Amino acid sequence: MSVVAPIYNEEGNISPFLERLQLVLTSLGCTHEIILVDDGSQDSSWSEIQRLASLYPCLRAFRLSRNFGHQHALLAGLGMACGDAVITMDSDLQHPPEVIPELIEAWRKGGSLVLTRRQEAKASNVFKRLTSRYFYRIFSMLADMDVHQGASDFRLIARQPLEELLRFDDAAPFLRGSVELLGFPKSIVDFEVAERHSGQSKYTLRKMLQFANLALIGHSSVPLRIGIWIGVCTSILAFLELCYILYQVVSGSTVPGWASSVGVTSLLFGVMFIVIGIMGTYIADIHALLKSRPKFIIWESLEGGVVASADPALRTASHGRRGAAGILRVDQSPRQADKPVRRAL
Repeated sequence: MSVVAPIYNEEGNISPFLERLQLVLTSLGCTHEIILVDDGSQDSSWSEIQRLASLYPCLRAFRLSRNFGHQHALLAGLGMACGDAVITMDSDLQHPPEVIPELIEAWRKGGSLVLTRRQEAKASNVFKRLTSRYFYRIFSMLADMDVHQGASDFRLIARQPLEELLRFDDAAPFLRGSVELLGFPKSIVDFEVAERHSGQSKYTLRKMLQFANLALIGHSSVPLRIGIWIGVCTSILAFLELCYILYQVVSGSTVPGWASSVGVTSLLFGVMFIVIGIMGTYIADIHALLKSRPKFIIWESLEGGVVASADPALRTASHGRRGAAGILRVDQSPRQADKPVRRAL
Protein backbone atom coordinates (compact mmCIF):
# COMPACT_ATOMS: atom_id res chain seq x y z
CA MET A 1 0.00 0.00 0.00
CA SER A 2 1.36 3.41 -0.98
CA VAL A 3 0.11 6.71 0.42
CA VAL A 4 1.00 9.89 -1.50
CA ALA A 5 0.61 13.36 0.01
CA PRO A 6 1.78 16.70 -1.45
CA ILE A 7 3.36 19.19 0.94
CA TYR A 8 3.33 22.96 0.54
CA ASN A 9 4.20 25.06 3.60
CA GLU A 10 2.87 22.45 6.02
CA GLU A 11 5.67 22.31 8.58
CA GLY A 12 3.22 22.30 11.49
CA ASN A 13 1.10 19.49 10.02
CA ILE A 14 3.70 16.94 8.91
CA SER A 15 4.45 15.36 12.30
CA PRO A 16 0.81 14.83 13.43
CA PHE A 17 -0.10 13.68 9.91
CA LEU A 18 2.61 11.03 9.85
CA GLU A 19 1.79 9.93 13.38
CA ARG A 20 -1.90 9.33 12.65
CA LEU A 21 -1.23 7.86 9.23
CA GLN A 22 1.39 5.41 10.51
CA LEU A 23 -0.96 4.29 13.29
CA VAL A 24 -3.70 3.49 10.76
CA LEU A 25 -1.40 1.73 8.29
CA THR A 26 0.22 -0.38 11.00
CA SER A 27 -3.19 -1.51 12.24
CA LEU A 28 -3.99 -2.79 8.75
CA GLY A 29 -1.09 -5.20 8.85
CA CYS A 30 0.00 -4.60 5.24
CA THR A 31 3.36 -3.62 3.80
CA HIS A 32 3.23 0.08 3.13
CA GLU A 33 5.15 3.18 2.14
CA ILE A 34 4.47 6.87 2.69
CA ILE A 35 5.50 9.28 -0.08
CA LEU A 36 5.66 12.99 0.65
CA VAL A 37 6.22 15.45 -2.20
CA ASP A 38 7.46 18.88 -1.10
CA ASP A 39 6.04 21.21 -3.74
CA GLY A 40 8.60 23.98 -3.35
CA SER A 41 7.70 24.93 0.23
CA GLN A 42 8.98 28.28 1.49
CA ASP A 43 8.95 27.28 5.16
CA SER A 44 10.79 24.48 7.01
CA SER A 45 8.70 21.63 5.63
CA TRP A 46 11.67 19.85 4.02
CA SER A 47 13.76 20.15 7.17
CA GLU A 48 10.85 18.73 9.15
CA ILE A 49 10.59 15.78 6.76
CA GLN A 50 14.32 15.11 7.15
CA ARG A 51 14.00 15.23 10.93
CA LEU A 52 11.15 12.74 10.95
CA ALA A 53 12.70 10.34 8.42
CA SER A 54 14.55 8.36 11.11
CA LEU A 55 11.27 7.75 12.97
CA TYR A 56 9.45 6.39 9.91
CA PRO A 57 11.50 3.82 7.93
CA CYS A 58 8.66 3.55 5.41
CA LEU A 59 8.95 7.25 4.52
CA ARG A 60 10.08 8.33 1.06
CA ALA A 61 10.14 12.00 0.13
CA PHE A 62 10.84 14.09 -2.94
CA ARG A 63 11.52 17.80 -3.08
CA LEU A 64 10.54 19.72 -6.20
CA SER A 65 12.72 22.56 -7.42
CA ARG A 66 9.86 25.07 -7.15
CA ASN A 67 6.11 25.22 -6.63
CA PHE A 68 4.58 23.39 -9.60
CA GLY A 69 1.08 23.12 -8.14
CA HIS A 70 -0.97 20.59 -6.22
CA GLN A 71 -1.91 18.40 -9.21
CA HIS A 72 1.65 18.18 -10.51
CA ALA A 73 2.94 17.29 -7.05
CA LEU A 74 0.35 14.50 -6.86
CA LEU A 75 1.51 13.20 -10.25
CA ALA A 76 5.11 13.19 -9.04
CA GLY A 77 4.17 11.06 -6.04
CA LEU A 78 1.95 8.74 -8.07
CA GLY A 79 4.79 8.10 -10.49
CA MET A 80 7.08 7.05 -7.62
CA ALA A 81 4.57 4.81 -5.83
CA CYS A 82 5.25 1.06 -5.74
CA GLY A 83 2.09 -0.24 -4.07
CA ASP A 84 -0.56 -2.56 -5.48
CA ALA A 85 -2.91 0.27 -4.56
CA VAL A 86 -2.09 3.95 -4.06
CA ILE A 87 -3.96 6.38 -1.82
CA THR A 88 -3.67 10.12 -2.42
CA MET A 89 -4.60 12.61 0.28
CA ASP A 90 -3.76 16.03 1.66
CA SER A 91 -1.34 16.40 4.55
CA ASP A 92 -3.27 19.05 6.52
CA LEU A 93 -5.46 16.34 8.15
CA GLN A 94 -8.63 17.57 6.48
CA HIS A 95 -8.56 14.13 4.85
CA PRO A 96 -8.74 11.93 7.97
CA PRO A 97 -6.33 8.94 7.83
CA GLU A 98 -8.92 6.96 9.79
CA VAL A 99 -11.02 6.70 6.59
CA ILE A 100 -8.30 4.67 4.84
CA PRO A 101 -9.59 1.26 6.07
CA GLU A 102 -12.93 2.02 4.38
CA LEU A 103 -11.13 2.78 1.11
CA ILE A 104 -9.18 -0.47 1.29
CA GLU A 105 -12.31 -2.46 2.11
CA ALA A 106 -14.06 -1.00 -0.95
CA TRP A 107 -10.99 -1.85 -3.07
CA ARG A 108 -10.98 -5.46 -1.85
CA LYS A 109 -14.63 -5.73 -2.85
CA GLY A 110 -13.69 -4.99 -6.44
CA GLY A 111 -13.44 -1.22 -6.76
CA SER A 112 -10.38 -0.43 -8.88
CA LEU A 113 -11.07 3.24 -8.18
CA VAL A 114 -12.34 4.22 -4.75
CA LEU A 115 -13.34 7.88 -4.74
CA THR A 116 -14.48 9.98 -1.80
CA ARG A 117 -17.26 12.50 -1.32
CA ARG A 118 -16.77 15.40 1.08
CA GLN A 119 -19.38 16.21 3.67
CA GLU A 120 -18.59 19.85 4.46
CA ALA A 121 -21.51 20.99 6.59
CA LYS A 122 -19.28 21.71 9.58
CA ALA A 123 -15.95 22.29 7.92
CA SER A 124 -16.52 25.04 5.37
CA ASN A 125 -18.41 28.27 4.93
CA VAL A 126 -21.53 28.76 2.85
CA PHE A 127 -19.67 30.41 -0.02
CA LYS A 128 -17.28 27.48 -0.46
CA ARG A 129 -20.08 24.91 -0.29
CA LEU A 130 -22.15 26.74 -2.92
CA THR A 131 -19.24 27.36 -5.32
CA SER A 132 -18.12 23.74 -5.02
CA ARG A 133 -21.63 22.42 -5.60
CA TYR A 134 -22.33 24.49 -8.70
CA PHE A 135 -18.85 24.05 -10.14
CA TYR A 136 -19.23 20.28 -10.27
CA ARG A 137 -22.73 20.59 -11.71
CA ILE A 138 -21.53 22.91 -14.46
CA PHE A 139 -18.38 20.84 -15.07
CA SER A 140 -20.35 17.58 -15.36
CA MET A 141 -22.73 19.23 -17.82
CA LEU A 142 -20.06 20.83 -20.01
CA ALA A 143 -17.49 18.02 -19.91
CA ASP A 144 -20.02 15.26 -20.55
CA MET A 145 -18.78 13.25 -17.58
CA ASP A 146 -20.21 12.78 -14.12
CA VAL A 147 -17.95 14.22 -11.44
CA HIS A 148 -19.93 13.86 -8.24
CA GLN A 149 -20.52 16.77 -5.91
CA GLY A 150 -17.94 16.90 -3.14
CA ALA A 151 -15.24 15.16 -5.20
CA SER A 152 -11.73 15.45 -3.78
CA ASP A 153 -8.19 14.21 -4.31
CA PHE A 154 -8.61 11.77 -1.41
CA ARG A 155 -8.90 8.47 -3.31
CA LEU A 156 -7.53 4.98 -3.82
CA ILE A 157 -6.26 3.86 -7.22
CA ALA A 158 -5.36 0.26 -8.01
CA ARG A 159 -2.16 -0.46 -9.94
CA GLN A 160 -3.70 -1.02 -13.40
CA PRO A 161 -5.74 2.20 -13.57
CA LEU A 162 -2.77 4.06 -12.09
CA GLU A 163 -0.54 2.92 -14.95
CA GLU A 164 -3.16 4.18 -17.40
CA LEU A 165 -3.54 7.48 -15.54
CA LEU A 166 0.20 8.10 -15.78
CA ARG A 167 -0.07 7.90 -19.57
CA PHE A 168 -2.22 11.05 -19.64
CA ASP A 169 -0.27 14.01 -20.98
CA ASP A 170 -2.55 16.94 -20.10
CA ALA A 171 -0.88 20.34 -20.10
CA ALA A 172 -2.86 21.30 -16.98
CA PRO A 173 -3.82 18.07 -15.21
CA PHE A 174 -7.15 17.85 -13.40
CA LEU A 175 -7.02 14.43 -11.74
CA ARG A 176 -10.64 14.44 -10.57
CA GLY A 177 -11.72 14.58 -14.20
CA SER A 178 -8.97 12.29 -15.53
CA VAL A 179 -9.90 9.56 -13.07
CA GLU A 180 -13.48 9.63 -14.36
CA LEU A 181 -12.19 9.06 -17.90
CA LEU A 182 -10.42 5.81 -16.95
CA GLY A 183 -13.67 3.85 -16.88
CA PHE A 184 -12.66 1.20 -14.33
CA PRO A 185 -15.12 -0.07 -11.70
CA LYS A 186 -15.39 2.50 -8.97
CA SER A 187 -17.10 3.08 -5.66
CA ILE A 188 -17.58 6.15 -3.47
CA VAL A 189 -16.89 6.53 0.25
CA ASP A 190 -18.34 9.49 2.17
CA PHE A 191 -16.21 11.28 4.74
CA GLU A 192 -16.54 14.40 6.83
CA VAL A 193 -13.91 17.04 6.22
CA ALA A 194 -11.96 17.79 9.38
CA GLU A 195 -10.51 21.12 10.43
CA ARG A 196 -6.96 21.91 9.39
CA HIS A 197 -4.52 20.96 12.12
CA SER A 198 -2.58 24.21 11.67
CA GLY A 199 -1.95 26.94 9.14
CA GLN A 200 -4.28 28.31 6.49
CA SER A 201 -5.61 26.91 3.24
CA LYS A 202 -3.35 27.58 0.25
CA TYR A 203 -6.34 27.71 -2.10
CA THR A 204 -7.22 31.38 -2.39
CA LEU A 205 -10.23 32.53 -4.42
CA ARG A 206 -7.89 33.38 -7.29
CA LYS A 207 -6.36 29.89 -7.29
CA MET A 208 -9.80 28.30 -7.10
CA LEU A 209 -10.91 30.25 -10.19
CA GLN A 210 -7.73 29.29 -12.05
CA PHE A 211 -8.25 25.66 -11.08
CA ALA A 212 -11.85 25.72 -12.32
CA ASN A 213 -10.87 27.41 -15.58
CA LEU A 214 -8.09 24.91 -16.35
CA ALA A 215 -10.37 22.00 -15.47
CA LEU A 216 -13.05 23.14 -17.92
CA ILE A 217 -10.61 23.95 -20.72
CA GLY A 218 -8.79 20.65 -20.28
CA HIS A 219 -11.89 18.45 -20.32
CA SER A 220 -14.50 20.22 -22.42
CA SER A 221 -14.81 21.85 -25.84
CA VAL A 222 -18.30 23.16 -25.07
CA PRO A 223 -17.09 26.75 -24.39
CA LEU A 224 -15.98 26.93 -28.03
CA ARG A 225 -19.45 25.90 -29.18
CA ILE A 226 -21.00 28.36 -26.72
CA GLY A 227 -18.96 31.09 -28.38
CA ILE A 228 -20.42 30.09 -31.74
CA TRP A 229 -23.98 30.27 -30.43
CA ILE A 230 -23.35 33.63 -28.80
CA GLY A 231 -22.15 34.87 -32.17
CA VAL A 232 -25.27 33.50 -33.89
CA CYS A 233 -27.63 35.08 -31.35
CA THR A 234 -25.99 38.49 -31.53
CA SER A 235 -25.97 38.32 -35.33
CA ILE A 236 -29.73 37.76 -35.23
CA LEU A 237 -30.12 40.73 -32.88
CA ALA A 238 -28.01 42.87 -35.19
CA PHE A 239 -30.14 41.80 -38.20
CA LEU A 240 -33.35 42.70 -36.35
CA GLU A 241 -31.83 46.06 -35.44
CA LEU A 242 -31.01 46.66 -39.10
CA CYS A 243 -34.58 45.78 -40.12
CA TYR A 244 -35.90 48.24 -37.54
CA ILE A 245 -33.65 50.99 -38.87
CA LEU A 246 -34.77 50.34 -42.47
CA TYR A 247 -38.40 50.46 -41.35
CA GLN A 248 -37.78 53.81 -39.70
CA VAL A 249 -36.20 55.10 -42.91
CA VAL A 250 -39.15 53.97 -45.07
CA SER A 251 -41.73 55.40 -42.68
CA GLY A 252 -39.87 58.69 -42.64
CA SER A 253 -39.56 58.83 -38.89
CA THR A 254 -35.82 58.53 -38.59
CA VAL A 255 -34.07 60.81 -36.14
CA PRO A 256 -30.56 61.88 -37.05
CA GLY A 257 -28.17 60.32 -34.57
CA TRP A 258 -25.57 57.74 -33.98
CA ALA A 259 -27.02 55.70 -31.08
CA SER A 260 -28.17 52.75 -33.18
CA SER A 261 -24.97 52.38 -35.17
CA VAL A 262 -22.75 52.75 -32.11
CA GLY A 263 -24.90 50.30 -30.14
CA VAL A 264 -24.81 47.61 -32.83
CA THR A 265 -21.08 48.10 -33.44
CA SER A 266 -20.28 47.87 -29.74
CA LEU A 267 -22.39 44.74 -29.36
CA LEU A 268 -20.74 42.96 -32.28
CA PHE A 269 -17.23 43.90 -31.19
CA GLY A 270 -17.98 42.71 -27.66
CA VAL A 271 -19.13 39.32 -28.93
CA MET A 272 -16.15 39.06 -31.26
CA PHE A 273 -13.71 39.63 -28.41
CA ILE A 274 -15.51 37.06 -26.24
CA VAL A 275 -15.19 34.43 -28.95
CA ILE A 276 -11.55 35.34 -29.63
CA GLY A 277 -10.82 35.11 -25.91
CA ILE A 278 -12.33 31.61 -25.70
CA MET A 279 -10.34 30.48 -28.73
CA GLY A 280 -7.20 32.04 -27.30
CA THR A 281 -7.57 30.05 -24.10
CA TYR A 282 -7.65 26.79 -26.02
CA ILE A 283 -4.73 27.84 -28.20
CA ALA A 284 -2.73 28.66 -25.05
CA ASP A 285 -3.45 25.17 -23.75
CA ILE A 286 -2.25 23.64 -27.04
CA HIS A 287 0.82 25.85 -26.95
CA ALA A 288 1.70 24.70 -23.42
CA LEU A 289 1.35 21.07 -24.52
CA LEU A 290 3.50 21.51 -27.62
CA LYS A 291 6.32 23.09 -25.63
CA SER A 292 6.69 19.74 -23.79
CA ARG A 293 8.09 21.36 -20.69
CA PRO A 294 8.50 19.08 -17.67
CA LYS A 295 5.47 18.92 -15.41
CA PHE A 296 7.75 18.91 -12.40
CA ILE A 297 11.45 18.82 -11.56
CA ILE A 298 12.71 16.77 -8.62
CA TRP A 299 15.54 18.51 -6.79
CA GLU A 300 16.24 16.12 -3.93
CA SER A 301 15.03 12.73 -2.79
CA LEU A 302 14.95 11.09 0.61
CA GLU A 303 14.81 7.32 1.02
CA GLY A 304 15.86 5.25 3.98
CA GLY A 305 16.65 8.42 5.89
CA VAL A 306 19.30 9.46 3.33
CA VAL A 307 18.93 12.70 1.38
CA ALA A 308 20.49 12.85 -2.07
CA SER A 309 20.25 14.91 -5.22
CA ALA A 310 17.78 13.35 -7.61
CA ASP A 311 19.12 10.93 -10.19
CA PRO A 312 19.26 12.64 -13.61
CA ALA A 313 16.62 10.22 -14.90
CA LEU A 314 14.28 11.33 -12.11
CA ARG A 315 14.62 15.07 -12.37
CA THR A 316 12.01 15.86 -14.97
CA ALA A 317 8.73 14.36 -16.05
CA SER A 318 6.47 14.25 -19.03
CA HIS A 319 3.88 11.66 -18.17
CA GLY A 320 2.46 9.41 -20.80
CA ARG A 321 5.61 9.15 -22.90
CA ARG A 322 7.25 5.75 -22.84
CA GLY A 323 11.01 5.71 -22.75
CA ALA A 324 13.39 3.34 -24.48
CA ALA A 325 14.13 -0.03 -22.88
CA GLY A 326 16.36 0.20 -19.85
CA ILE A 327 15.81 3.93 -19.32
CA LEU A 328 14.25 4.86 -16.01
CA ARG A 329 11.30 7.17 -16.54
CA VAL A 330 10.28 9.61 -13.88
CA ASP A 331 6.78 8.15 -13.86
CA GLN A 332 8.23 4.87 -12.61
CA SER A 333 9.71 4.15 -9.24
CA PRO A 334 13.32 2.87 -9.12
CA ARG A 335 12.02 -0.50 -7.94
CA GLN A 336 9.75 -0.85 -10.96
CA ALA A 337 11.93 0.61 -13.69
CA ASP A 338 12.48 -2.54 -15.76
CA LYS A 339 9.20 -4.42 -15.52
CA PRO A 340 6.73 -1.71 -16.69
CA VAL A 341 8.96 -0.64 -19.60
CA ARG A 342 9.38 -4.19 -20.87
CA ARG A 343 5.67 -4.82 -20.52
CA ALA A 344 4.89 -1.62 -22.46
CA LEU A 345 7.28 -2.52 -25.25
